Amino acid sequence: MDIRFVASVSVISTDPAADQRLFVDALGLPLEKPDDLDTEYRFSEDVEGTKHFGVWPLAEAAESCFGTSEWPSTHPVPQASIEFEVDDVDAAAQELVDDGHALLHGTRTEPWGQVIARVQSPGGLVIGVSYTPHLREG
Repeated sequence: MDIRFVASVSVISTDPAADQRLFVDALGLPLEKPDDLDTEYRFSEDVEGTKHFGVWPLAEAAESCFGTSEWPSTHPVPQASIEFEVDDVDAAAQELVDDGHALLHGTRTEPWGQVIARVQSPGGLVIGVSYTPHLREG
């Protein structure tokens, strides 16, 4: 698998308001709410060292991965997500499956245009392989 760059790092939060106080008020990160989504998700594409940094509410992570607001008890509760940019998400996802990793969900396109498939590490980290057009611009 040919990883192009780290597309995103997100804290997965069980208390988004408290984490926003930490990351915005205490650490001074310029996190903002997506304009076009009804969400508690906050992010920045201006944190040096990553293309995208976010605070992702656990309920929204569960919805994205499993289609329900509750994280299933069959999987470790994650504290973070990292997404690796690839040229071919389908091929990268198949490589993960061929290597014995179960997908949390297969390849799909998110409303903001990102194509992504996700797995979970044994310790609970949510790992995405993605193609994110707007992060490739410029």
